[in-house]
Amino acid sequence: MAGINKVILVGNLGAKPEVKYASNGNAIANLSVATSESWTDKNTGQKQEKTEWHRVSVFG
Repeated sequence: MAGINKVILVGNLGAKPEVKYASNGNAIANLSVATSESWTDKNTGQKQEKTEWHRVSVFG
């Protein structure tokens, strides 16, 4: 194996994960995770929020 990528997502599931099985019997789970960040705009003083959706596939 050339290397390992590690990702940590802390957020909320958008829906129940969907599990399918490959032709070799291995499970594949697909899910959507929403992550959000919030900040105060320096110019206006208003609170801002941004949500991003991440589509994740887990093989096992």
